[in-house]
Amino acid sequence: MNYRTDFLVIGSGLAGLTFALTAAEHGDVALLTKRASTDASSSWAQGGIAGAFADDDSFQLHAQDTMTAGAGLCHADAVDVLVTEGPARIMDLISLGARFDTQLSGHGDTELALGREGGHSRNRIVHTADYTGRECERTLLEAVRRHERIEICEHLFATDLIVCSAGSQTNCTGAWALDTRTGATIAYTARATLLATGGSGCVYRHSTNPEVATGDGVAMAWRAGVPAANLEFVQFHPTTLYAPGHRAFLITEALRGEGAILRNGNGEAFMQVRHPLADLAPRDIVARAIVDEMAATDAPNLFLDATSISPAVLASHFPTVSEACRRSGIDIATQPIPIVPAQHYQCGGVVTDLNGATSVGGLYAAGEVACTGVHGANRLASNSLLEAMVFGYRAGQHASEYTVSRCNGVPSREPQAQESREPWRIDELRSQTQDVMQRHAGIVRTSAGLALAAEELANVAEQLEALDGGMAWHEARNIATTARLVVACAAMRRESRGLHYCTDMPESIESERHDSVLTR
Repeated sequence: MNYRTDFLVIGSGLAGLTFALTAAEHGDVALLTKRASTDASSSWAQGGIAGAFADDDSFQLHAQDTMTAGAGLCHADAVDVLVTEGPARIMDLISLGARFDTQLSGHGDTELALGREGGHSRNRIVHTADYTGRECERTLLEAVRRHERIEICEHLFATDLIVCSAGSQTNCTGAWALDTRTGATIAYTARATLLATGGSGCVYRHSTNPEVATGDGVAMAWRAGVPAANLEFVQFHPTTLYAPGHRAFLITEALRGEGAILRNGNGEAFMQVRHPLADLAPRDIVARAIVDEMAATDAPNLFLDATSISPAVLASHFPTVSEACRRSGIDIATQPIPIVPAQHYQCGGVVTDLNGATSVGGLYAAGEVACTGVHGANRLASNSLLEAMVFGYRAGQHASEYTVSRCNGVPSREPQAQESREPWRIDELRSQTQDVMQRHAGIVRTSAGLALAAEELANVAEQLEALDGGMAWHEARNIATTARLVVACAAMRRESRGLHYCTDMPESIESERHDSVLTR
């Protein structure tokens, strides 16, 4: 079965929705999402979306904070694009009906209520209580649903890109998609395709990501011959609710911005001696400090104490966190919150230029799946939603002008659609991958551990290729592929920098200050 459109979008988060709205001014758009359209990592973002709006702020300060957090690896041109074009994209959301928190200015006018998070030198976080991502997603999704030239196709899992040759150039002409309800395979062809599949949280055992975050975009692009970069920089959120047996629930950094303090089991604050910004230090520093403190006290978790914040502020600004903790029997107004770090964000990804274009003609990537160079070795808080919109918009503009080159040869083969006869084996290999990554490619790494991980993951990949099946197999294969790329990038880096910390190479080295780029 074939379906032809002008623009194909794979993923329904902020990057995909922004691209779709932009490209729809120039042609028809099909937007594929492997589950429901609301099942995107963007919806889970609590903290906010950063923008230099305040009188005491500037593009230069936002750029400086971003570069500082990125530990010397941010691309200055990409950061400049992010901070200068970001406010316009936030205003787009407002014009579409986004309900951000406001306050009265000193002149009696209504203005955006700007918060602060770790690594920011100014208040610049635009937010809707503690569910900003959900509000941004709602706003854009409603606009997409109203647009007559955009079709949302739910429960369609893109399994592989359709690529072909045009002389020395490889082009993408769409993607194969598996209808997860019927088992049918559909070829979606388009003159431009966007990967907006989000991150790869399910590569790890413990993650704040939704279950759809299985590294699909990185793995598909890699199989199509697109380079990947900086995947060793996996951001672990320092504070997720410690509730054994349950999926990690993120405790927003904005809570620390309001004055919450990290404490050990003895009630002692410890971040003051770790960094000048104390509890608002960059996330990699806070996460390692928590791991060290847990090891020193032989504790399964630490605590985030928000009891100094007024109950009224907790109720109005942090309803999502308050309710999640209440379900676990914790009143955050009177009790400290038990926390542990968990995988949160993929800073590297599919290599793109400033327009979201990849090395394969007609293929774009935006959002968490992409490596634009904005985040460097560590993402600054609340830059992720901003990056998704800024580069999703730029990709949509560029794709509208892209002209398909004539392809020669046979397109990629149609993937297998039938369910595996050994589903238990697929689950077992997926779980084995997650355990390897949790042990050897987490917050603290060793060269020996990375070498062992590479060996074990190669074995997993070989066993998976001997199997085939439906959605579960495709996801397990993508998880294994992305895991191998993370480990390969980590092994390339002969230093510790940002989110990559290797105990036998603990210092940053100037000669190693470059991207870790993998090519096929």
